[in-house]
Amino acid sequence: MNDLENVERRILLVGEEGEGARIDLFVAEQVEGVSRSRVQRLIRAGSVLLDGQACKPSTVVREGQSVSWPISAGFIETRIEAEPIPLAVVFEDEDIAVLNKPPGLVVHPAPGHWHGTLVHGLLHKWPGWKAPGGVLRPGIVHRLDRDTSGLLVVARSARAYTSLSEQFAAHSTERCYVALVWGDMVGDSGEIDRPIGRDPRNRQRMAVVETGGRPARTGWEVLARFDYLTLLRIGLRTGRTHQVRVHMASLGHPVFGDSVYGGVQYHMRLAPRERPRLRRLLGKLGRFALHAYRLGFRHPADGEWLLFEAPVPEDMEAVLLQLTEPGGMA
Repeated sequence: MNDLENVERRILLVGEEGEGARIDLFVAEQVEGVSRSRVQRLIRAGSVLLDGQACKPSTVVREGQSVSWPISAGFIETRIEAEPIPLAVVFEDEDIAVLNKPPGLVVHPAPGHWHGTLVHGLLHKWPGWKAPGGVLRPGIVHRLDRDTSGLLVVARSARAYTSLSEQFAAHSTERCYVALVWGDMVGDSGEIDRPIGRDPRNRQRMAVVETGGRPARTGWEVLARFDYLTLLRIGLRTGRTHQVRVHMASLGHPVFGDSVYGGVQYHMRLAPRERPRLRRLLGKLGRFALHAYRLGFRHPADGEWLLFEAPVPEDMEAVLLQLTEPGGMA
């Protein structure tokens, strides 16, 4: 081990989305063009370390841990090149930028999305940017799913990265969403307090779990009711991967259009005569109906409380208008 300690190594930090994954799969997904079998061989040889210690290919990684391997192994994290991706900037200064992310835009590079992400656009917007946070996720202190639209803050400076990371970890930020979910919610408001972890039956999904999960709390309030659908205002008390989608599905009210957590298949529960109009709405939207409309946090430089809001985008607005029109589904 002494020889290994003296070898120059590359270090990769585990983010929340890596929580609960096997280390061989985690590394293979983070490094473009490297097979999982090769990663397994390096792990068994003691070259890949977890928090500086040897491990097995099946060892599960946790958020905040570090994975490292010697540069001589011959593979490195994917190099990210700047690309001219359109970005809707709501606010910007030397420390932060608040963006209104459109649906369909991936936040940072990952397997299957090595190009055309928001990060590629940031590198193009700020040439020579000394980005905090690593190669794959420069400046990213929280994220939105590809099909979730809305507000996202990016750290431009090292002090902003530290401050914002601490605020999100402490859940002292304000994050509110608008969501259209299936079914008629019982009551006008409530809170879901159920731990979330990797789905033991499908590691690509998250789920409410009995053991091994992380605390997760989601507040909700009814804004409007329609036939078969409810419009909610949702506040995150914590910030887990897929939290809103998993929690709503756990109540039997998946987010409308969410193919991963039952929000597309749900319409098959309805009477056959009711299905066509719901399918038309699903087709009109083409994604799940979730929008991050409010974001609040303290500025890293002076501690001033900042609060931003963004209206729902056109695709979601069109569906809501159709639901409220005479002869619609209200």
